[in-house]
Amino acid sequence: MPTRHADVAAVSAWISDATMAPSMHNAQPWRFRYAPAMNVLDLRMDTARSMPRADPSDRGMHISCGAALFNLRVAAAHAGWSARVRLLPDPADPALAATVVFTEYDGTDPLSMLYPAIVRRHSSREPFTDESVPDALLDGLSGAARSEGASMTVLNDWQLDAVLDVVEEARQDESLSPGVRDEIAGWTGAGAKDSAGIPGYAFGPKRRDGRAPVRDFAAGRPDPGRESAVFEQSPCLTVLGTSADRPQDWLLAGQALERVLLQATLDGLSTSLNSQAVESAELRWLLRDPHAPAASAFPQMLLRLGYGPRVPRTPRRAVSDVLDIERQTPP
Repeated sequence: MPTRHADVAAVSAWISDATMAPSMHNAQPWRFRYAPAMNVLDLRMDTARSMPRADPSDRGMHISCGAALFNLRVAAAHAGWSARVRLLPDPADPALAATVVFTEYDGTDPLSMLYPAIVRRHSSREPFTDESVPDALLDGLSGAARSEGASMTVLNDWQLDAVLDVVEEARQDESLSPGVRDEIAGWTGAGAKDSAGIPGYAFGPKRRDGRAPVRDFAAGRPDPGRESAVFEQSPCLTVLGTSADRPQDWLLAGQALERVLLQATLDGLSTSLNSQAVESAELRWLLRDPHAPAASAFPQMLLRLGYGPRVPRTPRRAVSDVLDIERQTPP
């Protein structure tokens, strides 16, 4: 009996869920191409949306595409399909992040339990409450990262101080770099374009007090009417890391990141990402904990977890803008 292929309507729906993933400055640097006759989906990095100043190695782009890939796996699992993934399948084509083959799944894939969180997960730049995140939830999130080949380390008090120093140094470096500021401005506020980027309503309030590392995307630009607020004094921060630092590891980090974020959303947590401290190779090196296990040797993302208000989602590109369907040539 021939294997049934996923139809175009189903794949289009899964792509819609995939695009709900977070990405650096919400640039959404991904494109998909589905060949129904072959039942193969290509995930490509959209290099036209690269950020040569802040992300010269395209590490952030890989992480973003990895997060979209994980959402795709979850969406397919929810529909009763399994996604067989090959990362970076063609050394001659480094922009081809992954190929995916879909097969019907006989049973219930545990990934499907994460599906409701895809549309509920939003990055928050709002203050969180002082309520502590239970250790049991943090342990579960660490397990979610491990299941995708990465690690999540919860920072203790002295690590928190050191990491916040690195974040502050990153902020100062950014303020002294016109090229980086111009690049950010091109993706945020009035520069947000093509249903991408971070609109002003998602900036959150200006930090009046507190130590939570929330990037101010309006820094240095007029922002009339924006409120200020007090953020957490002792934020719950975690570092997502990998054992190596190759493009494949960045894609694994993206999948682990999204798994953690979806699980945290189901757990009732608000989440915030901070890539500022890992955009500089020198500062990223300072985030490494020499006493940490090898699995977390290379920091990939700084996460802030806690309990905060619901926030609106940022815009997403239409599926028709990111998905191409390969039409079968008539015989």
